[in-house]
Amino acid sequence: MDETSHGADSKNDNFPSIRPSRRKRARRALARFLIAFCIGAAATLVWQSYGDAARGMIANSSPQLSWLAPQAAPVQTPPNTVASATPSPDQQQLKAMLLGMVAIRQRVDQLAVQLAAGEERMTNEITKLRAAQQEIVDKISVLPPRPAAAPTHKPVPPTPPSQPVTR
Repeated sequence: MDETSHGADSKNDNFPSIRPSRRKRARRALARFLIAFCIGAAATLVWQSYGDAARGMIANSSPQLSWLAPQAAPVQTPPNTVASATPSPDQQQLKAMLLGMVAIRQRVDQLAVQLAAGEERMTNEITKLRAAQQEIVDKISVLPPRPAAAPTHKPVPPTPPSQPVTR
């Protein structure tokens, strides 16, 4: 046999004319996809873990890529606060509830003051009414008793002197 001829010996042929079956092609495609997916997932995890350090190394090695260097965000805290991070939603809710409770407490205190003032006014009015009532009672007890009027009797007509009663 001639090596240059394309014969039936396909084992030595680098370019076989027969295509692999669909199943083999699907397996190869799936394997390629899984390899690419795993490389991407690993790169993502590595970047999350070492991203800032990697950015620093890239920026130091090439001045054109210095924009990749991690930028330190200036943290400015107001003088009276301790926390430098923004509060979480739970902390914000707690803070809002606390402010609401403070407002309610102030309103309750105002109502208590108004109630106490109302009670004091009512007590003063009751005291005045009792004093006026006592004055009336005193005036009644001081008045002289009225003289009793003499009973008036109808005069009985005088009966004539004894006269014989005739029948």
